[in-house]
Amino acid sequence: MRKRTPAALKLTRLTVAIAIILMPDARGLYAAEYDAIPAAPRAMSNTDSYTLYLTLVVNGQPDDQIVPVQARGEHYLVEAGALTRNHVRIGGQTGLIDVSQLPEVKTNYNSTQQQLVMTVPDDWLPLQKISGNSLLGFTPAQSSTGLLLNYDSYSLHSENGQSYTATWLEQRLFGTAGALSNTGTWRSWWSGKSDDAADGYLRYDTLWKYNDEANMIAWQAGDVINNSLTWSNSTRLGGLRVARNFSVRPDLVTYPLINWSGNAALPGSVDLFINGYKASSSSINAGPFTLTNVPYINGAGEATVVTTDALGRQVSTSVPFYVSNQLLREGLSDFDLTTGALRQNYGIRSADYGDAAASGIWRYGLNDSFTLSLHAEGRLGLQLGGIGGDVAVGRWGTLSSAVSQSRADDSGNQYVVGYSYYTSYFGLAMQHLQRSENYTDISTWKTATQLSRQADQATLSFAPLGAGGGTVGLGYFDIRASDNSRTRLANLSWSRSLWGSSSLYLALNKTLGEQGYNAQVQVIVPLESGASLSTGVQRSTSGDYSERINFNRSAPVSGGLGWNLAYANGNSDYYQADASWKFSQATLSGGVYGESNNNSQWADLSGSLIWMDNALFATNKVNDAFILVSTDGYPDVPVTFENQLTGKTDDRGHLLIPWVSAWYPSKVAIDPLDLPLDASLPQIESRVAVREGSGTLVKFPVTTVRSANLTLLDAQQEPLPVGTPVMETHSGQTTLVGYGGKVWLSGLAASNEIVVKLPQGSCRHDFKIDASGKTSPLFATFVCPDNSSAEKQP
Repeated sequence: MRKRTPAALKLTRLTVAIAIILMPDARGLYAAEYDAIPAAPRAMSNTDSYTLYLTLVVNGQPDDQIVPVQARGEHYLVEAGALTRNHVRIGGQTGLIDVSQLPEVKTNYNSTQQQLVMTVPDDWLPLQKISGNSLLGFTPAQSSTGLLLNYDSYSLHSENGQSYTATWLEQRLFGTAGALSNTGTWRSWWSGKSDDAADGYLRYDTLWKYNDEANMIAWQAGDVINNSLTWSNSTRLGGLRVARNFSVRPDLVTYPLINWSGNAALPGSVDLFINGYKASSSSINAGPFTLTNVPYINGAGEATVVTTDALGRQVSTSVPFYVSNQLLREGLSDFDLTTGALRQNYGIRSADYGDAAASGIWRYGLNDSFTLSLHAEGRLGLQLGGIGGDVAVGRWGTLSSAVSQSRADDSGNQYVVGYSYYTSYFGLAMQHLQRSENYTDISTWKTATQLSRQADQATLSFAPLGAGGGTVGLGYFDIRASDNSRTRLANLSWSRSLWGSSSLYLALNKTLGEQGYNAQVQVIVPLESGASLSTGVQRSTSGDYSERINFNRSAPVSGGLGWNLAYANGNSDYYQADASWKFSQATLSGGVYGESNNNSQWADLSGSLIWMDNALFATNKVNDAFILVSTDGYPDVPVTFENQLTGKTDDRGHLLIPWVSAWYPSKVAIDPLDLPLDASLPQIESRVAVREGSGTLVKFPVTTVRSANLTLLDAQQEPLPVGTPVMETHSGQTTLVGYGGKVWLSGLAASNEIVVKLPQGSCRHDFKIDASGKTSPLFATFVCPDNSSAEKQP
């Protein structure tokens, strides 16, 4: 290449400068001014989509899973299954769904929280049914195998010459297959026996019954009583009975509940207030919800529903309501089917059965406002059928009506209509019943008893001055018998609270169409000792007045003394004095009553004998059910029933609780503080429900844990070094020596051996713990190495 001279280089530079100056945009190039930083160059992605791992949030409710989301610009693709799980409607599409293209769906990517937030229409979200917390949760009832004998022996001696002893007895065998019982009375007359009074044993009822909790059905065989409607009658029969039994489920409410529907824009809570008092509080998600809460109410009231969202915003809505326990919930049914031989001369003869008969009723909730009722019964020569219903009249009460037709020698009919309405301070109930002359049923046909031709009754209660002014009650009753005789009664009552827990009661009764009336004024004053004092004045229909005073105290359920002292001053003085002593094995009572020239003395002994868990127990009379607590032979262990101290276990570790209500879950607990230190209890309380007419064994198993607190010393009587290995050879457990040479071992046997690993060899020691297992932990000191047991390491 030829080398340029300096003159040539200067000429070239000058030529380039002139060319630049002469360019069209050169002036603008040199004149440009910058008043801001130029934009950064845009980063180019090597791909059009990328994957994010996000939480889906639909109408404020986050999902509990993280899902992959493909992002393509402003579009987000999510698997169809994840969308369906979160109530996003995708119209049957599958695979990846572009949520940004779904109609009625708003989407937003929250990069801070790593969430894909979507908003869908409220009607896409599922309906939430909030039934609230039941006051009584369902607890399956239990029954152990056992025998029970109830007895109540009553003796009376009167100055008029009558003296007798009557002993009521019940024998009961119970278990998982039900309860078989027999009741009767043994009567012995010592003097003054009347012609129609019978000596010896008189049987009342023999019955086997079993309750199916799952289906709420009661099965009975023996002497049964059929159920009845408000417009039919019950009858005693010897036979079979199958019926609905709602009592086995005390947590179940059979009548329609409060039903209120709303919509929540965001997750939050809903609170329910009944007549100004908070009844329940529940959490809700976004979307529609239905509230059916607080079943234990009846009558009219006002419910206030307060919804609070996640941002603290509240919406309050008041809804008037009327709840009637006469109705059945929609779809719920009640029935009773009974067949057998009619029972005659009950309480007079032990076994007097007549013609075969059958009876049946059926109720069904067609909806929450109407309950249908059917009834049929019959015996040879008689058929009867009827239909009725209960209707909710909006918020203004319940209307009931029924019609029945009987056919025997002649046909007859019966019509019934009734109405009821209740509020917190007002209650009204009315019923009219009309029967034709030839109407009859299985309980009265071919007997001396006749049904009334007409019956009217009306009751009214109200608080004219509010709750503090007391409650006024009015009643009217009009009955026309089969012979057209008529009885009309009217009554007036007023009751109110006075100071403390004392109360005032006033009553006036009159038979319309007759002269005179009777009235009563009474003041009741409870005392701190558990006793109560009552005093009052009573007027008879004939116009005679008597002053009465009564001082009484009921014997405590857990045992103790009770008494009753009464005196009345009128045409003749009447007095009464009795006392009762309730102890754990029985209740003994006795007293005297009558007038000064004619008094009677009486005595009573009642209780129960129970055989269960291979032991015999004497206790107070068991009216319903009972619980037997066992602590595996440990005595003097305190037992509580529903948080109340009941007593302590006996020498065999048993305590019997005889006053339990069947089907209701009860809390039973023990206090383990008085147990030995080496006793271990896996549980100290239990929630138990007992079957009707039976008892159950509640065990609190107590296991013995033998423990040892050892001190290990060396030959100089100094504690072994901390961390020295120790092994118990029988159980195989290992531990280390702690400070002061202490070693704690648990779960030991009666005979034990430890091996201590020392640098110079192993040290062995044997020790024993009391085999009874009811002593405190063993405290012992061992010296290592022990020349008699040391082993040299190889």
